[in-house]
Amino acid sequence: MSFRAVGVFFAALFIIRIGNHRIFGKNTAFDIILGIIYGSVLSRAITGNAPFWPTIVAALTLVLLHKGLAALAYHTNIGVGNLIKGKARVLVKDGKLQREVMRSNSVTENDILEALRSAGHSPDISNIKAAYLERSGDISINCNS
Repeated sequence: MSFRAVGVFFAALFIIRIGNHRIFGKNTAFDIILGIIYGSVLSRAITGNAPFWPTIVAALTLVLLHKGLAALAYHTNIGVGNLIKGKARVLVKDGKLQREVMRSNSVTENDILEALRSAGHSPDISNIKAAYLERSGDISINCNS
């Protein structure tokens, strides 16, 4: 099993280099799902629950699918990108909380205050021009000058 693990490690490293660094960064559900499935598939190659080479090919197929869908989202209209990766949501507009959007995305006022502090702003929502819940789950803030 140790030899298989070493082989899977180097095969996985090679396959990820074919994809890109975004696959396992803090990104969209699109990226996270691949990470989870990828790990599950490769674990079968390590434990011997599946044939080694077909499992490696399946992992490569997943990374190439991810890369292909990301390219499709990049080269097509916004709708396809939003469908695959999601879209940003407006949480605050001109100092006013968008409570319906916040509720539907489980974002609290404290989450917005935390994002303000993290961005180096005073924790005053009335100074926010716009705040967005980004596709990655981060909250970005644009304050009035």
